[in-house]
Amino acid sequence: MSWFNDTLVDWAIAGKQYSLNEPIKKIGKYHFGFNFDSSLISDSGVYAVLYQKLGTKGLILKNGEILREINRSYYHADVFEYPVAFVTAKNKKTYLIHCPNKYCQIDFEEVETGEIITKHADRNPSDFFHSRLEVSPNNTTFISKGWAWHPYDFVEVFDIEACLQNPLLLDKSKISPDVDAEICTASYINDDLILIGSPNDTESFNDEPSEKLKNGQVAIWNIKTNTITNIVSTNFPIGGHLTAIDEKYAWDLFDYPKIVNYQTGQVEEKLEDISTGRQVSSIIHHLGNIPKIAFNRTTKQVAISNKDKIEILTK
Repeated sequence: MSWFNDTLVDWAIAGKQYSLNEPIKKIGKYHFGFNFDSSLISDSGVYAVLYQKLGTKGLILKNGEILREINRSYYHADVFEYPVAFVTAKNKKTYLIHCPNKYCQIDFEEVETGEIITKHADRNPSDFFHSRLEVSPNNTTFISKGWAWHPYDFVEVFDIEACLQNPLLLDKSKISPDVDAEICTASYINDDLILIGSPNDTESFNDEPSEKLKNGQVAIWNIKTNTITNIVSTNFPIGGHLTAIDEKYAWDLFDYPKIVNYQTGQVEEKLEDISTGRQVSSIIHHLGNIPKIAFNRTTKQVAISNKDKIEILTK
């Protein structure tokens, strides 16, 4: 289930299309005989990828037809979310960003041809489990909201055009947020600013007093200057679905939907009768069945699928 413009599309079941103001439609022809539970659609709407969050198998579609299968490493694939995203580069080509060779190695695959264009004999990726990839609004950078041993959650950021020119830049993020705690959630506010948050119940990197982000706090990370500002403590538990709406508000979906003011750390609206799960990390194997959640970056709507019901929420 993923957004395209102002409609929700589920390509796994023949492209079933949901709209607030129109009857349910089917824009595809096929039900795919596999238990895919997640999907993404490219900016153009031409390509889609179906995958299992806790599996190794994915399927690329072009206009609803199978283009090819993709895979990721088996290593802890049953523990954390499949890393995958679409990007439209400056050359107008659509690429799939994923980890087809190693759990720690990001590659760019030209969607139309299947060519991995970031192959390089000197690739030596750092030991980071990439997950929950998110591309900036202007398609210039992307973030990986993954984890590393022991484990701890963190975030890495990459310049797309620079990495296309030099794949070695994909092996380790050139900048890193200077914080005293894990980063379990991150979301683009705009092309340069990222909302980050640290979980409440994990060990701090540094227990000494400091002005750096600590557990149970949110902040704004400027990836252009690599600075952290607006650090505030929250009156709500920070989970893995803290998604910026604008320069003041964000959706928080730990337990139930909330509109939070991340400038003050306060909850301003909430809907406690809708269950949204208790995801904190990209590591989700222990959570059982969790709702499917999709955020519409254009309309700022959130879609939540629980069993046979889809809730669409608007700020």
